[in-house]
Amino acid sequence: MMHTDELNVSAATVRALLRDQFSELAHLPLRRYESSGTVNAIFRLGESLAAKFPLRKGKPEEVASVIAKEKAAAVRIAGLSPVPVPSFVGMGRPGAGYPLAWSVQTWLPGEVATSTSLGDSETFAMDLAGLIGALRYGDTRGEAFAGSNRGGSLPVHDEWVDECLQRSRGLLDTELLRALWQDFRRLPQPPTDVLSHTDLIPANLLTDGTHLTGVLDVGGFGPADPALDLVAGWHLLDVGPRQIFRELLGSDDVEWQRGKAWAFEQALGAVWYYLGSNHVMTEMGSWTLHRIVEDETGDGNLLAHSGSTIWKMLATS
Repeated sequence: MMHTDELNVSAATVRALLRDQFSELAHLPLRRYESSGTVNAIFRLGESLAAKFPLRKGKPEEVASVIAKEKAAAVRIAGLSPVPVPSFVGMGRPGAGYPLAWSVQTWLPGEVATSTSLGDSETFAMDLAGLIGALRYGDTRGEAFAGSNRGGSLPVHDEWVDECLQRSRGLLDTELLRALWQDFRRLPQPPTDVLSHTDLIPANLLTDGTHLTGVLDVGGFGPADPALDLVAGWHLLDVGPRQIFRELLGSDDVEWQRGKAWAFEQALGAVWYYLGSNHVMTEMGSWTLHRIVEDETGDGNLLAHSGSTIWKMLATS
């Protein structure tokens, strides 16, 4: 289990819910899709649909509100994105022992990107820049970032970063990483927010091996720091393609550093939190920190030879 409050969602439960609430879909072949996702249990329905079930316990009305927000976001982002996003077919209710709302969405073809599968691809870097640029031009409707997640103020995350550093002792060079965060947290705030996907990690990006072909998990779409979606450059791209990515988006030094800071905050949590339960997420966090440390210090091996054990664990897995 990835989370201490994780729900167990079985195929039998899903089949019962379909029979009760989506009888027209109940005859379709059903199989659990094994993914590195951390938010939903996903079940394929035939070849063109998927049922998504929130994994973590929560208040039913709040979870229903989150799914309704995702539905609205999917419509909004679909009008801007140059590649497809899943569309909603319907929203399910609690039942058959499952306590929360859930959804049926369209299934997009493609392979999920990884931290290294397209790192040297200039084509993929250009596609990522095209996606982010298209979203940035969307109308925020006068809205601004709200909440305490990534995309607002960097110093708000001081407590979380400190917890991550405490839990990463023996895994990472926490002294080095703490010093980097002290620099990142002092970066100036952006003058305005833009529309952003807000979670452009590899697991949310589909590819045909060359191009970006789809974008998943769009529920966080909304106004945020323009630098937030730049995390994709650190999660996915090596030095050359990452520079092309930056140039296409026209990021100045401050915006580029803030993007690096958001990637740092996300990656630092992924390493220890998913260690032993989600290898893909731990690997993503480790590769992202590796790229950031290399960029900041010029030493591509610093994390590996300064006492970190995470690289040995990944190399032998």
